[in-house]
Amino acid sequence: MESKSVILILFASLIATASAGNFYKDFDITWGDGRGKILNNGNLLTLSLDKTSGSGFQSKNEYIFGKIDMQLKLVPGNSAGTVTAYYLSSQGPNHDEIDFEFLGNVSGQPYTLHTNVFSQGKGGREQQFKLWFDPTANFHTYSILWNPQRIIFSVDGTPIREFKNSESIGVAFPKNQPMRIYSSLWNADDWATQGGRVKTDWSKAPFTAAYRNFNANACVWSKGRSSCKSSSAASKTNNANWFTQEMDSTSQARMKWVQKNYMIYNYCADTQRFPQGLPKECRAA
Repeated sequence: MESKSVILILFASLIATASAGNFYKDFDITWGDGRGKILNNGNLLTLSLDKTSGSGFQSKNEYIFGKIDMQLKLVPGNSAGTVTAYYLSSQGPNHDEIDFEFLGNVSGQPYTLHTNVFSQGKGGREQQFKLWFDPTANFHTYSILWNPQRIIFSVDGTPIREFKNSESIGVAFPKNQPMRIYSSLWNADDWATQGGRVKTDWSKAPFTAAYRNFNANACVWSKGRSSCKSSSAASKTNNANWFTQEMDSTSQARMKWVQKNYMIYNYCADTQRFPQGLPKECRAA
């Protein structure tokens, strides 16, 4: 289907929004041999990792644009070598993907939040941050706003990164492939903590991350079409808002504050990695 047709169908169908989710209804535990669990009548999900295996889940629905929120409480204590990934992705070699990855740490050191955007199979757009709070002490909300103009990553409502649609200068943007929500907890001690210098301490296993309060103000993709359904007028307003949402001056200032104080890597500033010139979208920013 032509991308313009997809957007027109979506815009015409933006009459509502999905309500707060239930893990039994919205997700499947896809691997881990019992290490992933849905608890508390579907209001809590946990993933665990031990020396034998990690675990993961995926959404039952595919989405095409939306505002996705999930509260996570990350692995506490010495989580070095572990990675908790929470992301949107389509399938296939030319897949699109929008990533949050939380790289474990030695006790007392901050987690590294790794973000990336893939479009048409091309990634390499990493930005990394040190979180300004302990993400293991309480639940915090990690959000992805995805509309035809931009992708905005937020933490507890504070935007930390924006990836704009730069198709006008030849940069592919994720907008034609529906994506599922995925999460996994797995061992990556060959690279995750201090470049692989710190290995997983299996005496601390099992490692466990917890999820709650999933919410998708998003359009569900089914049989080649999008559907957004809800009964509340407030939901209809919110849905229309995210489809055209952009950051106001206050949000831009908050994002700049995060990037100035907590960003530790930005591919758009890595001139050694790109000696022939930074990627087009970096030069256009």
